[in-house]
Amino acid sequence: MTLALPVPRTRTLSPVLPVVAVVALLGLPLNPGAEGGAGPADALSALVVLFCAVRLLRRRHRPLSRTAALVLGLPVAGLALAAMDASSPGAGLTGLGRYLQIFVLVPAAVVLLVRDRADFRVLAWSFVGLAGWQGAVGVHQFVTGTGASYQGEEIRAVGTFGPQDVMGMATVVSFGLICALGLALGRTSLRQRAIAAGSALALLVPLALSFSRGAWIATALTCAIQLALAGLRRALKVAAVAVTAGVILVGGFGVGSAMIQDRVSSITQVTDAPDQSVTDRYTMWAAALGMWREQPLTGVGLKGFPEHRDAHASLALSSGSDTEGAGSAFVRQPLLSPHNMYLLVLAEQGLIGLLALAGCWLALLACGLRGWFRARRGGPGLDCALVACGLLIWQLVDFMYADIGGPSTVLTAVVFGLVAWWSLVGADADADNSGDTGSGISREETRTR
Repeated sequence: MTLALPVPRTRTLSPVLPVVAVVALLGLPLNPGAEGGAGPADALSALVVLFCAVRLLRRRHRPLSRTAALVLGLPVAGLALAAMDASSPGAGLTGLGRYLQIFVLVPAAVVLLVRDRADFRVLAWSFVGLAGWQGAVGVHQFVTGTGASYQGEEIRAVGTFGPQDVMGMATVVSFGLICALGLALGRTSLRQRAIAAGSALALLVPLALSFSRGAWIATALTCAIQLALAGLRRALKVAAVAVTAGVILVGGFGVGSAMIQDRVSSITQVTDAPDQSVTDRYTMWAAALGMWREQPLTGVGLKGFPEHRDAHASLALSSGSDTEGAGSAFVRQPLLSPHNMYLLVLAEQGLIGLLALAGCWLALLACGLRGWFRARRGGPGLDCALVACGLLIWQLVDFMYADIGGPSTVLTAVVFGLVAWWSLVGADADADNSGDTGSGISREETRTR
């Protein structure tokens, strides 16, 4: 007879927690005088990739299915060619490392660390939490007049990212709103759906106060598609609630109503009477197309746009954009990218690079929609499907007038990881009960175990 008491089995910590830590680090305030670039979250993302590699070596199994490896590895070929055509070895290696981090390594690590739909939802809620924090900081900046400069007043909500990454808070809030809406439209508990719906409505305020026309367009289009994918009845109900909330917030309380209306009306003036920022963007787009015409297959090389810009840009291009406020002094920022991801890739990587990257994204979208179709017909994970498809659609739309750069860029890598997990792994009906087989292990290997 033994007197030893049975030791209860403890639940192991989820391997996705390091990825959650990457998201959480983006809530820390940045140096007001910093010029963007890599930050603490980028450094931690590198450690996450290393942690994932060590974890795979210890388990000694094939990590990804053939399809997942092909889709995630597709951009590598174009990136390698563009790196060899860079103006210097340093520029080539720097650009190669950044692209691999955002579009290959971190997304693959997320795919391997997310075990099931529960882990997926943890990451989605971390996006909502980060958006809530950044949004609260942004609303405080607007109310107290401590934000970035906008029309001569320091009222633009930029969160902790500062005026140097003026799109940072808008991007984070958009991601959080899309995740919240997807979770609210799913088939989880009523309590979770109610909290998610309330979070989505609350995030409309900081999104409006970001004065980001691009984020408004991408979010409105994405939310409309999410509602359509969720079903007509839910779409009508949520649309009615959103319209009511918008009328109350903007019309009733006057939350920046005049400036928001002016900003919205300016969207229709981008061709008739564009402001200088729009003129600069058109000019840089034309410059990117000029670079592509010179090197149509491989482009001018990674990090080559700034070097070749002046040779292809017209005199309509200004010397830079002015940033000020939110704890930062006046800074004249040079225009070093075309603010269009597709044209940036086309200029620097040529048609080969664009087809490789766009092929990867379109494959993820097709697989994600296939998984949504299964979930819509009664399968599990409808909320995950709506979140993943929504995030990818938002990113593809946003890439039409934005590109990678700044501290918030690492969040784009996590987004592609979430999308890739759902598209390549989580859409399978048995992923919820597969344990670690939901981490991208091939189904052939699972059957042999």
